[in-house]
Amino acid sequence: MPKIKLHWQILIAIAVAIIAGLITGHPDDTTLGARAMGVYDFLGTLFISALLMIIVPLIVSSIIIGIAGIAREGRLGALGGKTLGFYIGTGLVAVLVGLVAVNLSQPGFINGEPAGDRLALDRDADEVVEQVGEGGPGELVAIFHRMIPENVVDAAANNELLGLIFFALLFGYFMTRVKKENADTLYSFWDGIFEVMMKITHLVMLFAPLGVFGLVAKVAAETGVDAAGPLLVFAITVVVALAIHVLLVMPLMVRVITGYNPYRLFRAMGPALLTAFSTASSMATLPITMDCVRKNAKVSQKTSSFVLPLGATVNMNGTALYECVAAIFIAQAYGLELTFGVQFTIVVAALVTSIGVAGVPMASMVAIGIILTAVGLPLEALGLLFVFDRILDMLRTATNVYGDGVCSVIVAHLEGEKDLLPSGKMEKANI
Repeated sequence: MPKIKLHWQILIAIAVAIIAGLITGHPDDTTLGARAMGVYDFLGTLFISALLMIIVPLIVSSIIIGIAGIAREGRLGALGGKTLGFYIGTGLVAVLVGLVAVNLSQPGFINGEPAGDRLALDRDADEVVEQVGEGGPGELVAIFHRMIPENVVDAAANNELLGLIFFALLFGYFMTRVKKENADTLYSFWDGIFEVMMKITHLVMLFAPLGVFGLVAKVAAETGVDAAGPLLVFAITVVVALAIHVLLVMPLMVRVITGYNPYRLFRAMGPALLTAFSTASSMATLPITMDCVRKNAKVSQKTSSFVLPLGATVNMNGTALYECVAAIFIAQAYGLELTFGVQFTIVVAALVTSIGVAGVPMASMVAIGIILTAVGLPLEALGLLFVFDRILDMLRTATNVYGDGVCSVIVAHLEGEKDLLPSGKMEKANI
């Protein structure tokens, strides 16, 4: 009997959870409802705890080996600088597009009131505000203070993730500047930790359907169909923001920087975009992306062989946008006043974490957990995002892959390559 893929297991779990939650109803109504609520809470809490368990070692090890891997191979030269600069720049633009979209649509509010009650968020809004902070002129300064931890071990124990990310970036870079034998030992050490954490992550994800069932069933039992409205507005906000970034922002970059017709790239990358959408995996799509970019966009092998594999690892425009929208949606639902400092923290964390955990299954959920922790928001709201996550994951992966193609064309142009994005017949990609 063929094994059901994880995303189908999660979709089935969501459907079953909604039905079970609606049947059992509010926990105060019946003994059955109260007992069912206990089961839902047990499963959901275990899953959230497992995600919390892997966050610190996973993000630290992944960032260290990612930065060290680029530096030790000498790829931080001109080509590397252009590529990384583009990926960071477009990632920042994507986050800002998401930030504007979610502030305009405000999916976390219903008729001007926070949607926390409808979404069955357990934590009291005043408690959340107290935990996050009221904001003020010194908040931005405090954010930068938190980025440089006085004690790295203490920062890890208290989930001060901005400081850990900053430390990991420095450690990964300077790890390659020591004696070769020491650098190799350190790289093997952190690479081993990363491999172990990936295996633990895979183990946690095997139980994701049960965790998702508990989280979604709890919401359905407490709110009935009331949660559908805010979640649908949230999903539409993400889709619209992704569309703006893919159809307007990145094509404008291609037109302004290269002068080529940017919409030819959609045709050139058609097979890769469809594969990315269906698999929700940038890495799985990479061979087809490289084939399309070389044959149809006419980017050289020298450029594409560097830009595209790096992009499949660190270029997560769609993921960064989604993380920003999701974090602010949850903050709105709690009624948190989104000061400049809070939103700045979310923007920075979304940009960095979209790179740091790019290779992890269901990476956005882990990364959003990191962002919520960095801002001080409770993690129980994470379960809400699973309802529409599969389709949104497919869309943001396609966005990521398209961004890789855009970068390859722009970097190729800046490297002096000619006759890119021809208007002639496209070759069939080798799949």
